[in-house]
Amino acid sequence: MDEFKSILIKDTTRQQREQIVAESIGNVNGSCDGCMAGLAEMYQDYIDGKKEIRDINMEFRARYESGIDGPTKEECGYAKF
Repeated sequence: MDEFKSILIKDTTRQQREQIVAESIGNVNGSCDGCMAGLAEMYQDYIDGKKEIRDINMEFRARYESGIDGPTKEECGYAKF
């Protein structure tokens, strides 16, 4: 990756942001299960200049840690199945 002083939207061009994302996540087309394409889409708002990378990562982490898609706790502390 070229040496960037900053990866902030205000300090980069769209082309530089595309390069930052591409080099950071690797070969998008080389994935056999299709998950890498989802990663590329996740950072589209950064490429488009709408959201900073740190904000996208924080949103992803918050959803992951919150267990939004996971089981809910009942009074006894165990999930109902």
